[in-house]
Amino acid sequence: MAAVESNMMPLGTAAPDFNLPDVISGKNFTLEDVKKEYGVVVMFICAHCPYVKNIEEEIAVIARQYMDLKVGFVAICSNDPTDYPEDAPEGLKAQAEEFEFGFPYLVDESQEVAKAYQAACTPDFFLFDEDLKCIYRGRFDASTPGNPEPVTGDDLVNALEAHLEDEPIFEDQKPSIGCSIKWKS
Repeated sequence: MAAVESNMMPLGTAAPDFNLPDVISGKNFTLEDVKKEYGVVVMFICAHCPYVKNIEEEIAVIARQYMDLKVGFVAICSNDPTDYPEDAPEGLKAQAEEFEFGFPYLVDESQEVAKAYQAACTPDFFLFDEDLKCIYRGRFDASTPGNPEPVTGDDLVNALEAHLEDEPIFEDQKPSIGCSIKWKS
């Protein structure tokens, strides 16, 4: 699979709202439902992508840590499961349970939410502040499948730490790299 870079939503962009079903509970969640006191991390991931598989365990660890610090987390899968059945709700639920995600994992069947966020790949990360303005977008860290970089979540963690300490977030934000969103034909 060819690697695709994220589109890098302009900083300051308002988070697009959504109302999508969760693969675990079956309940629908909106942006307001997942936002916490200090904002929310919106991530576009899936179950089949090797770039996501490379970091999924660490995503769960970091989400647990920062949810305790009042930052919301939500994962969205916008892939068409026709050619990638692992990305159907049952596969996403199995992934969420295996890694104990602890945050809603939503299905964007219409793919309208991915388009609204300008998501291009899995994984693709967005951090929105308490006013739901984009303050970070891009990669989790420098690791990718097959490179020697350790999985740390440093890029996202550094942005979260700066935000929680009311410091400016570094401007040299790197795009995420991953599998393209599997758009419907």
